[in-house]
Amino acid sequence: MRAAVTPVLALLLAVILLTAGSGPLGTVVSVRLEAAEASTLVIGLVMAAYFLGLTLGSLLSFRVVKAVGHVRAFAAFAAVMAVGALAYPILVDPLPWSLNRLIQGFCMAGLFVCIESWLNDSATAENRGTLLAIYMTCLYFAQGAGQFVLNVPDPSGYLIFVLVAITMTLAVVPVAMSPRAPPMLPNVVSLSFRRLWEASPLGIFGCLSSGLILGAFYGLGPIYASGAGLDLSQTATFMSAVIFGGVLLQWPLGRISDLYDRRLVIVWVIVALTVASLAMIGAPALGFPAMVALGALFGGIGFVAYPLCVAHTNDHLAREERVGASGGLVLAYSVGATAGPPLAAGVMQGIGPAGLFVFCAGVAGLSIVFCVWRLRARGPVPAERQGPFQTLPRTTPIAAPLDPRGEEAVETVPTFSHTIAAFAADALAARPEPADPDQGELDFAAHGEDESRREDAPAAAGS
Repeated sequence: MRAAVTPVLALLLAVILLTAGSGPLGTVVSVRLEAAEASTLVIGLVMAAYFLGLTLGSLLSFRVVKAVGHVRAFAAFAAVMAVGALAYPILVDPLPWSLNRLIQGFCMAGLFVCIESWLNDSATAENRGTLLAIYMTCLYFAQGAGQFVLNVPDPSGYLIFVLVAITMTLAVVPVAMSPRAPPMLPNVVSLSFRRLWEASPLGIFGCLSSGLILGAFYGLGPIYASGAGLDLSQTATFMSAVIFGGVLLQWPLGRISDLYDRRLVIVWVIVALTVASLAMIGAPALGFPAMVALGALFGGIGFVAYPLCVAHTNDHLAREERVGASGGLVLAYSVGATAGPPLAAGVMQGIGPAGLFVFCAGVAGLSIVFCVWRLRARGPVPAERQGPFQTLPRTTPIAAPLDPRGEEAVETVPTFSHTIAAFAADALAARPEPADPDQGELDFAAHGEDESRREDAPAAAGS
């Protein structure tokens, strides 16, 4: 593991700082909008703007990286993220905050494109799985730990945003100081939704449903917690519990899905998610510890649905199609995450904070119906022919080549940094060789000798 981590240690530090800063930002924005007496529907729309920006950034931000190179793009995206964090307290209004969230979502996708390109550049057939697991661990734990910034006393209403901006700005330092050459940009072409649907309707529907549920939770979970009577510190603990819980059950449930019909495992996971969502409706009456425990269970079950559906889709695809499929499924998740907050907010507007988990239970129940239909429509893939389960980020399609189950050879595209490097190399090669190869390009010794002769000349004339 050490051999896999050492080359990307600076990059992983940047991931931790970036995610620790950006992770709690959505929570803070939700809480501050509620304190400003914005309606739940308005909060849902503001939070959806971030996921819309993330979706657009997944599709378009690579153009910025290609045009200016990874280091410049990373610095620019991080700077805009930090400036956006500082801008929130200046004008507390849903419209500019929506625009800010949209831009930050786009920049966050661009940052993930840079990070995941570097990881792809360091990945080999032997260490891809290890790198992906370490990357996932950094993402989840930094995101969960970052929530505790809400515990910082902030009577001014500005300090938390400053701390978030400082943390995200510091993420630039290890990237800018890294001596590593810029990586090539992976050219991940997503499979069409039509091809994905032909391969696995359950896979694409499951990823979309996962986006609806998790997007709604990330956007409106703090509003649910506040409506349940939790203070800011307890809200941070609750959100962290759900995120940390999302890490704990992925490996055991994924391992079970490798041994049995993966579709049945997906069905039972969604049934358990429905039950956990219904339990969250009544959790506030059981007290804060029960809310935290049930929240961790909800996260543990909810976070595993997406990688299970990706694994099921891969079972129906050729190896060379899997990278493109992962990219398409990330986009399906992103579409669901964009629609989730306003749809859940509409339910909450009608029945109160518990409406968040009524919405989650409804989406999960609909998914169960769809799963049962697919069980009847197609036979199972034999367990011995199923590919191995793999935890996956729900970030951008650029992460797809890290999946060890996909085709190793991925076409890459040079960036502006490579163009400049090639131009410099050509210019250096075209320069004439120095007259004395022992002294190199600049003959400082001769230069010094000439100067001393000029200084001695007047003295000689005067003598």
